[in-house]
Amino acid sequence: MVSNVESSVESSRQGLSVRLFGPPAIARDGVPVVLPASRKLRALLAYLTLAPHPVGRGKLCELLWDVPNDPRGELRWCLSKLRAALDEPDRRRIQTADDTIALDLDGICVDALDVASAAAAGIEKLGTERLQALSKLFVGDFLEGLEIDRSPLFNNWLTAQRRRFGSCHAAILEHLVKTLPPDSDDTSAHLEKWLELTPFDSCAHIALLARLARRGQFGACEDHLAAAAALFQSEELDFGPVRQAWLAIRAERPCATVPAQPAAPPTPNQSPIMLAGSETATPHKASLAVMPFAEDAGGVRGGLADGLTHDIITRLAKLRDFFVIARGSVFALAEKNIAPEDAGRRLNVDYVATGTVRSVTGRLIVTIELVEVRTARIVWAETFERKPDDIFSVLDDIGDSIVASISSEIETVERNRAMLKAPNSLNAWEAYHRGLWHMYRFTRGENDQARHFFGIALSQDPTFTRAYAGLSFTHWQSAFQRWGDRDRDSALAFEAAGQSLLIDDHNPAAHWAMGRALWLRGEGDASLLELQRAVDLSPNFALGHYALSFVQSQSGDPQAAIGSSDHSRHLSPFDPLLFGMLGARAMAHVRLGQFDDAAHWALKAAARPNAHVIILSIAAHCLALAGRLDEAKTFAAAIRKTLPHYSTDDFIGTFRFDPDATALFKLGAKRIGLN
Repeated sequence: MVSNVESSVESSRQGLSVRLFGPPAIARDGVPVVLPASRKLRALLAYLTLAPHPVGRGKLCELLWDVPNDPRGELRWCLSKLRAALDEPDRRRIQTADDTIALDLDGICVDALDVASAAAAGIEKLGTERLQALSKLFVGDFLEGLEIDRSPLFNNWLTAQRRRFGSCHAAILEHLVKTLPPDSDDTSAHLEKWLELTPFDSCAHIALLARLARRGQFGACEDHLAAAAALFQSEELDFGPVRQAWLAIRAERPCATVPAQPAAPPTPNQSPIMLAGSETATPHKASLAVMPFAEDAGGVRGGLADGLTHDIITRLAKLRDFFVIARGSVFALAEKNIAPEDAGRRLNVDYVATGTVRSVTGRLIVTIELVEVRTARIVWAETFERKPDDIFSVLDDIGDSIVASISSEIETVERNRAMLKAPNSLNAWEAYHRGLWHMYRFTRGENDQARHFFGIALSQDPTFTRAYAGLSFTHWQSAFQRWGDRDRDSALAFEAAGQSLLIDDHNPAAHWAMGRALWLRGEGDASLLELQRAVDLSPNFALGHYALSFVQSQSGDPQAAIGSSDHSRHLSPFDPLLFGMLGARAMAHVRLGQFDDAAHWALKAAARPNAHVIILSIAAHCLALAGRLDEAKTFAAAIRKTLPHYSTDDFIGTFRFDPDATALFKLGAKRIGLN
């Protein structure tokens, strides 16, 4: 089995090594292994090397042979030659099982796998020596000169791999430029190569301008600025960010005598430029480009693929979580056959999403990848496979899943990145995500920390709608958990939600915060109106659907609560508030008299790692009503261990149940001694 390959990026003269950058080659103890002059043999070696799982013989035949007389015979010949090159006296490297083929690469140094594993782990986390060693592996293109006539599937795979590794190479060079001493010869060489690889990457041009300015070469700066502006204009790309960055660089060096130039106004979707070796010049939201999905294996666009892309862009924009590049810009780049990774750098976005739509007999298959542009790291990848009984309904369902997953994955990456930074270095966006990290711990101390970081975000950007919504959440949580004065916390939650709405009445999170605050105040009907407004603004806003379920589960329509709970979990299956989504469904089942179902969902809620004591109390009451008294008493004991005087009055007082639901939960509490 292929599985893990651990090898040093240092070229070793001992053992077996496979080189896939430049002309593919195999060496044993530093001595080249002579291979037959067969392109398909080398292609087979590369494909099996990078395959994450064993590959079927039929797939390999389809990939490399254009219906020859005996494709399996040719495959057997190639495998025999690879065995001669790779096998050792006590080890067979070519493994076959159940008509599949895999390479045993344990102990083999493979340049492409070293780069791929570094990208997966996070290029930004690597030290300078490791980055330098990785950069030396790129002695040429991936499988240089290995195109195969009449093998479109292989050539499509090859193109994708070259784009992938080219993006990795650019990311490595960018991080070397940022980490090496700015005036070293190595930095200069890496910067030149970075520009060669990505001539339309604004950050590369800005890094060069900054380096020339440090050396006092302002004339060279102006020459480069003019040449780069003409280059960008030839491709109809916005050069304004580079010109603005140059004005900022020059302003830091008053001795410069360069004539002033007007700054170009920023475009609506423009994200701030990173100066090499520095943080963003201004606080900013994360930015995303969704490139047009390709239709079928040939990479042709149109039809279902274009419609799905447009739908995803529109839905993501409605979330208002981050900047989403407009449809016109990404489709214009796609028309020029710009690779998604290159498009991400040209647009200077943080993330780029790309995918394919394939129609196979009786199935619709959509694959998607979300890549962090500056590190070339695949943040999320998924394949959706559905029966196209109702094609538009199926695409709507897949679109829901894609939008919710992209939003969730970006938020997770941004939260984790913010946690690695010193608190006093956070900008508004980072402080907000640091607040989210603490907020989702659901303890009193962490809630206070979250409130602190939301405050930092708002002090830097008083127009940050989501930060006000987050602040409202912390006050709501304090009131709900009774960590302080409930009336005071309710008032503060309402006030912060109101500020959020004043700033952006079209942001679903603002209406979500207001709906929850109104629920605290006992205004159930008004709460439902605000929460419905949140999901009307953005049907993919999972927290809005969850909040609807939460309110409806207590005194509204319990069937509607179950539907909203299921939809919120479909949109965000790994949400930090998943315990609440499950708990709301459990309470709805109680009101329907379905106690076994209530116990089932309550146990799922209580099993979540961040479930707090109120969720455990839902489980205790639901289990008691289902007659599972021993399990219910275990939860009751766990609650009393944390809160010795906890009773059903505390539980009932936390929620806003109708009289019938109140009576049912009191009955359950009586059975296990929580009354």
